[in-house]
Amino acid sequence: MAEIPPDLRYTSDHEWAKVTEGNIVRVGVTDFAQNSLGDIVFVSVHGLDSTVESGDTFGEVESTKSVSDLYAPVSGSVVARNEALDSQPDLVNSDPYGAGWIAEIEVADIAVLDSLLDAEAYGQATSE
Repeated sequence: MAEIPPDLRYTSDHEWAKVTEGNIVRVGVTDFAQNSLGDIVFVSVHGLDSTVESGDTFGEVESTKSVSDLYAPVSGSVVARNEALDSQPDLVNSDPYGAGWIAEIEVADIAVLDSLLDAEAYGQATSE
């Protein structure tokens, strides 16, 4: 069964979001997603300081099976990307909620996370 940490928020597109400090939201793909994708071989994030709207693509994850778009769980400005993934994209597989995070987005209001799925709702969505 896929790991679903209770302190994160989730999208139906299998991204997770967590406030790290202030209005910065760290984003990655869920354990369910990395399991479905298989071995991750490349991760790309569209330009730093680019503005994204919730639901827009902000990058791609390439696995041995396919290439999948990454969808922004929140609207804001992409302020960081996980540069460790350049040389170790498999961190998304081995530690999707930790060292395998993908990007950070600065939001105007962190209350937008309340509109995302909580762990229980995401768990129900992935078990159907």
